[in-house]
Amino acid sequence: MKKYVLDLKVTSAERIHEKYVLLKLTHDAALPEMLPGQFVEVRVDDSPTTFLRRPISINFVDREANELWLLVAVVGDGTRKLAHLSVGDTLNCVLPLGNSFSLDVPQIASEQATSRPHILLVGGGVGVAPLLYYGKWLRKHALEPVFLLGARTGNDLLLLDEFRKYGQVYVTTEDGSAGEKGFVTDHSILAQGGFEWISTCGPKPMMMAVARYARRANIRCEVSLENLMACGLGACLCCVEKTVKGNLCVCKDGPVFNIKELLWE
Repeated sequence: MKKYVLDLKVTSAERIHEKYVLLKLTHDAALPEMLPGQFVEVRVDDSPTTFLRRPISINFVDREANELWLLVAVVGDGTRKLAHLSVGDTLNCVLPLGNSFSLDVPQIASEQATSRPHILLVGGGVGVAPLLYYGKWLRKHALEPVFLLGARTGNDLLLLDEFRKYGQVYVTTEDGSAGEKGFVTDHSILAQGGFEWISTCGPKPMMMAVARYARRANIRCEVSLENLMACGLGACLCCVEKTVKGNLCVCKDGPVFNIKELLWE
């Protein structure tokens, strides 16, 4: 896909949590095509300690409003600077980058006896971000995903009302303050089985646990990796992941990989 360097204007900057900010961005022209699972590299201006762009997952694309949503976790100087953006400010972005979640689900569904395969989207922490746009894409193609979202506490669960627009939502919290207590892989819905497809994004230990569950149950599974990235174009090699095909750059060859490609076990 063609890549663009665009100055996007902030239309909304909402602090949805003490650690997270939801930025909505627009452009004078129509935003370019973006696929679920892809990401952008944002330039952080006026930060003396931030020299490189920051990779941020595409959270959502609202075509009617011509808006791109970015869910930003405030973890360092660069993201703290992004958290202080205001309506009318400009954010320079390189987009879209990387590959996408699988887009051949409708084709596979048409080849199977059942018209609606059971699709599970599993997210943890800020890793829930790319699953919202994927959920929208699946619903647009007459598929209804099930979301399984995990967090430390109920207060840390993000954008639940948005996820409920596109499928059933189940949650886990480590302290039991919302949903079932434990990790996402402890949720009772996994014991029920019946899923034919899993896509997941979040902390690596969580994704590895989901991958183990998928392997045991013989379920097709893909993960969106969150390796450290600098250039976003496969030049700096800081995001390399060992795979069955050799060392691959997550930013260019991913960030989405089928678990069969990874040397996790």
